[in-house]
Amino acid sequence: MNLTERLLHALARRGATEVFGLPGDFALALFREIERSAILPLYTLSHEPAVGFAADAAARGRGGLGVAAVTYGAGAFNLVNAVAVSYAERVPLVLLSGAPAAHEAASGYRLHHQAKTLDTQWRVFEELTVDRARLDDARTAPALIARVLDSALRESLPVYLEIPRDMPQRPCDEVPDSAAAAEPDAQALAACADELLQRLRAAQRPLLMVGVEVRRYALEAKVAELARRLAIPVVTTFMGRGLLTGHDIALRGTYIGLAGCPELADEVERSDALLLLGAIVSDTNFAVSSRRIDLRLAIQALGGQVVMGHHVYPDLPLARLVDALLERVPPGRAPPTTGLVPPSSDATPAPSNTTPQTCDATSPTAASLVPSADDTAAIVPSDIAGAVNRLMQRHGVIPLACDVGDCLFTAMDIEPTALIAPGYYATMGYGVPAGLGLQAATGRRPLVLVGDGAFQMTGWELGNARRYGWDPIVLVFNNASWEMLRAFEPDARFNDLDTWDYASMAAGMGGDGHLVRSVAELERTLAQAWATRGRFQLLDIRLAPGARSPTLTRFVEAVRRLSTGH
Repeated sequence: MNLTERLLHALARRGATEVFGLPGDFALALFREIERSAILPLYTLSHEPAVGFAADAAARGRGGLGVAAVTYGAGAFNLVNAVAVSYAERVPLVLLSGAPAAHEAASGYRLHHQAKTLDTQWRVFEELTVDRARLDDARTAPALIARVLDSALRESLPVYLEIPRDMPQRPCDEVPDSAAAAEPDAQALAACADELLQRLRAAQRPLLMVGVEVRRYALEAKVAELARRLAIPVVTTFMGRGLLTGHDIALRGTYIGLAGCPELADEVERSDALLLLGAIVSDTNFAVSSRRIDLRLAIQALGGQVVMGHHVYPDLPLARLVDALLERVPPGRAPPTTGLVPPSSDATPAPSNTTPQTCDATSPTAASLVPSADDTAAIVPSDIAGAVNRLMQRHGVIPLACDVGDCLFTAMDIEPTALIAPGYYATMGYGVPAGLGLQAATGRRPLVLVGDGAFQMTGWELGNARRYGWDPIVLVFNNASWEMLRAFEPDARFNDLDTWDYASMAAGMGGDGHLVRSVAELERTLAQAWATRGRFQLLDIRLAPGARSPTLTRFVEAVRRLSTGH
């Protein structure tokens, strides 16, 4: 086998199921071998940022590695922002980049696509990846490939492989399977788990908050079981919205500080043992707290270490910590404690901690579950959330791919379901290509929530859906505005957009477009879109001027209050 075939088999064994790419001359040989071998399907898109977003979404949606392939220079530099998303939000993305051959690099000429030096691209991605290798020698390539791919999975971070264009067809030995993960120090793990449980036992108000690493390391089932055994309240972070869905665990809701439910926020912020499993301590998760969370009282398990006050336990993977905790709290045998609620004989947590989420300002209100009585009413974001909730009541949960802006805050009012979005890094343009990546990787038809500003960046990738058989339903929040930015700068004209007729553009891209101006039209059209398969469905939803979701309104008010001190 040649180097490309060995690489593709190694990717497949580590959970990759496809390659997203955009070819260029330094990568033509690589793309030719990917296509010829058919080891993994190759999906080409129209612009490199979308390639990165789709690969990122594939990894988030199904687990394992996401793979993006591009050419040197002009291609790879276009991927910088997408790789930054994956790094910031801990996604194991593999970037495959073509590169000049050795004889070209030694020619003395400046090569096209070269920026400052031939190594500038390498140095840029040093900042955005956890491991890198240049596959310029077929003898050393197998070990390098194994090391780099295993780093991506172990650290749940992006990696970079540079492949000179004279290398893809070179004969190559097999890439070793993933090396067994190094076991953490047994005594350190035991001491950490014991101290963690001791802190929970001693607490009056223990609480479990789950974040994105729980999904990155495929731990949702185990963490749900741990939550049942500990019988303490469970919430998700803003970035972790959708976690534990379908795992028979009663969530309190999603914590968004002042932008969310006051009672839930108070419960989180007053906790004297806040167990943060895989939660990134970022401004989007915690900056709008009504009172600053005292991290000295928190237990942080993230990035392979556990921090409890002034005690730091390095080199303890989250998966091994969860296993150690499960070993210490068997079903039906939660230790006597002030904070931990003893489970009943059938291992079901006590009623006080298992009531359905009633204090989640990010969950649908009763009104959102009933269509508006005024069929001609102008549409506001909460109407979209309500329509989606009713659709899922009829047809079951539907995965969401969401852009940033008010569409993401609106997603907080949709019933919990699988949700992918750049909630921390907050780049625009993620939603549409993420929806394509999600459907490619999982086979599940997604709903895509995207604002008109973000759609103008990457919405045209829908033109690639027909040839691959993808048929997402895309809800465009069309208010001719960057509305979230306007919320902070209400008088600025630079937030104005023109009103584009997205519905009429859909047919030219191979889909069906629907102009939606009223709540009644929204209800009918969404049902029609769901019933139509084989072509993407685009709902051009004209929002009432200045309309915002309740969650965004609260978020903006909270930011202003905290910034001014009132």
